[in-house]
Amino acid sequence: MTITSISKRFEYLRAANECALIPFITAGDPDLENTAEALRILDTSGADFIELGVPYSDPLADGPIIQAAATRALNNGTRLVDVLNMLQSVTRSLKSQIILFTYYNPILNLGVERFLERVAAAGVKGLVIPDLPLEEASDIINYADSVGVEVTLLVTPNSSKERIRAIALQSRGFIYLVSVIGVTGIRAQVQTRVKDVITEIRSVTDKPIGVGFGISTPEQARIMREWGADAVIVGSAFVQRLGETTPYRGLRAIREFCCDLKAAI
Repeated sequence: MTITSISKRFEYLRAANECALIPFITAGDPDLENTAEALRILDTSGADFIELGVPYSDPLADGPIIQAAATRALNNGTRLVDVLNMLQSVTRSLKSQIILFTYYNPILNLGVERFLERVAAAGVKGLVIPDLPLEEASDIINYADSVGVEVTLLVTPNSSKERIRAIALQSRGFIYLVSVIGVTGIRAQVQTRVKDVITEIRSVTDKPIGVGFGISTPEQARIMREWGADAVIVGSAFVQRLGETTPYRGLRAIREFCCDLKAAI
């Protein structure tokens, strides 16, 4: 069965009583050839979706591990157009759908409509823009809808119920719940406030909820599922394994880690 959208994939996973695993890696770290191989490995090791970060010089939402990866990728010459070209050659062979994570400035530099058309042509199905305010999101969401790309918006632990309702109404694919106040990174424990926020989101929408930022172990992933998450998003722990050793060891490490995470949820 061919699943054509993130929303449809979540419907399938819910019907099968499965929690989705969404690994995050940074494109171009250590290089785009290894990024392509990492996507293939994650695709066959339990990933349901894969979030791919476009390296950016001022990544405000990212902690030191992902910032360092972005710096390495930029120093290697990785640019947005290169990432999209790489994806165009890889996505057709993947069953996992790609969610592109990028800040808004690279989109503006390319042009919103041109960017979305290129993203769609590259086989990307989802988009996360962490510095896109809800109040300015409607135009890009509407155009993305027209080309088959779902723009997912973020909810934080201190979002009011009214703002959660407004975000849930606009968000496509799923709701991205940031599990911490602050940047991405590996943390020793998850905040219990997340459980309450999941309940609050459930009270205003039936859209799937993906929890990310700070989840770095199979045990933490299991807790997120027990608290009601439809998806667990793990970033820094993958980026660290992939980028801070040799390419061979990094690829082997993310394969094992991805399998362990999926088994836990």
